[in-house]
Amino acid sequence: MHDNEHRDEPAVRPLPVGTKLIAGVLLAIPLIALALVPTYSYETPKLWGFPFFYWYLLLWVILTPIFTWSAHLVIARARGERP
Repeated sequence: MHDNEHRDEPAVRPLPVGTKLIAGVLLAIPLIALALVPTYSYETPKLWGFPFFYWYLLLWVILTPIFTWSAHLVIARARGERP
């Protein structure tokens, strides 16, 4: 590759440490919440007949993409991108 091929690409700024930390925490929340099985391995309370264990996991199926999108949004805004 020649040096002039890289001139059209915008330079990517390194992310601030705070941004990385916030994004990391947002990504870690679902991992930690689901890894701590003893905290949700109960039958009660039931929701529409579903034991707590199942509806808690189904709730995280909805919440995990929200946390992932939030981490993406934090990084995109730090880079000055319009998501």
